[in-house]
This record gives sequence, C-alpha cells and structure tokens, in this order.
Amino acid sequence: MLTEAPTHTHSAVTPLPTGPVALTVNGQRKQLNVAPWTTLLDALREYCNLTGTKKGCDHGQCGSCTVLVNGKRINSCLTLAVMHDDHEITTIEGLAANGQLHPMQQAFIDHDAFQCGYCTPGQICSAVGMMSEGKVKTVADIRELMSGNICRCGAYPHIVDAITEVMQLTPNPELS
Repeated sequence: MLTEAPTHTHSAVTPLPTGPVALTVNGQRKQLNVAPWTTLLDALREYCNLTGTKKGCDHGQCGSCTVLVNGKRINSCLTLAVMHDDHEITTIEGLAANGQLHPMQQAFIDHDAFQCGYCTPGQICSAVGMMSEGKVKTVADIRELMSGNICRCGAYPHIVDAITEVMQLTPNPELS
C-alpha cells in the first residue's frame, strides 16, 4: 500500500538565521551577514573572496587555513567568524605592502620552499605569526613551532631555510 508524502502547510522556505559581524580583513573593514556557525575560513573564502587561505583537513590538523588574528596565528577552520567581531584579520593576500612582498613571502620564493603550493599560504602566515611570538632561538625551535603546518610534498628543509633567513638565524647544518 502506497501512502502520499506529507504536504507542507508553508509555501515559503524558512530562511536560515544570519547575523552581522564586522571584521577588519587585510586593513579593510568588512561588514558580513553570516550564519552563526560560519567558520572564519569560510567567511574569508566565501564572503570576502579571499581564496589564498586554503581549506585542507577542516579539522585543525594541517595548518593550511592559518591566518593572523590580531597578530596571532590561528587555524581559521576551528573558529567561528562571529567570535572575531572587531578583530584584525591578516591573510596571505594582506602580507604584501605597497607592491612589495613580505620578506617571508620573498624568502619562500628564493628558497623554493614549496612544491604544489597548497600549504604555502598557511605556512607563510604561521611563520610570520611565529616570528612575532619571539620564542624562536634555534632552527630546532622553528621545526617545533611550525609542526602544526603540514606539507604533503615534503618541502620542509626549504621552508626552514626560508624562515631561518628571514629571522636571521645561523643555520645549523647538522639539523638540515
């Protein structure tokens, strides 16, 4: 015996709840109207059209989505956009200034610190954030503090060389 599917009494679809969030992204004030569950990563990519920040694992395990929030590095896939109302967000697109690449961006190019390039924006943002933390004294520190950023291509030696140059550390050949 066949039964009919239930009929809906509403003719219009109920809209999803959204709310305003104000972010300063790469120096520009943005007013976004996003659902409360929208991650910062999705807000940047889908609402601000900044696709340099990559969605890798979407679980905070790879670091591809690393951006700077108020100067500190975070995995943007693990935080909601509404949690960053009135915060300063810097993405890979915002590191260059006055037509000049950030020194870390230039060092990654100079040291061929990428292969496929997918992780590179997160690696660079993480390295810039790590520099401002002031905890790096050795190449081993770089390796430890960058361990949250995964490169599936294995460009780690070149990544470390690029960061070492910008931080003006003396490389230790035994650690390379």
